Amino acid sequence: MPFEPQPYLSGALVDVRPLRAEDFADLYAVASDPLIWEQHPARDRHRKDEFTRFFREALDSRGALAVIDRREGRLIGSSRYHGYDSDRGEVEIGWTFLARSHWGGAYNSELKRLMLQHAFRFVGTVVFLVGPDNIRSRRAVERIGGVLSGTWADGDGVESLLYRIDSRSCVPSWSPSPRSPSSSV
Repeated sequence: MPFEPQPYLSGALVDVRPLRAEDFADLYAVASDPLIWEQHPARDRHRKDEFTRFFREALDSRGALAVIDRREGRLIGSSRYHGYDSDRGEVEIGWTFLARSHWGGAYNSELKRLMLQHAFRFVGTVVFLVGPDNIRSRRAVERIGGVLSGTWADGDGVESLLYRIDSRSCVPSWSPSPRSPSSSV
């Protein structure tokens, strides 16, 4: 079975679905907060021109996901699967951001739990690339079981810390809860 990079997932707090072009305005309303990006290597992503580039790349990736607050029914952020490698048995989860109103752990933890559950149906390892100065994201990845495994540099020489989570180290009670593509989110 091939990896599905844009699943429909549902938890107690969030629904996750493929990101769509019509999500731009709602997602930019979240992303326009400069404090979301203050520790991120792309600190200007709150600017509309920078976010437009990011959003276009997200859609082109065919792995971008919208994160919806179930109680409020509104878009609160996004995440993405990237770099699926069947030979290595790994995929990356990244580009995650949530509205500051949803910071504090519960929403991000559930989002990552849902994404990990889905990924581990296809791979044995999930990787996260985090900017060295992004203390919030480093702590969040460590809280969900990420183990610092080294560094990685992109084609422009921008260095990231490489975290890994192995399927064998995850809580066994985690089980996938995908929603069918016909379900409304």
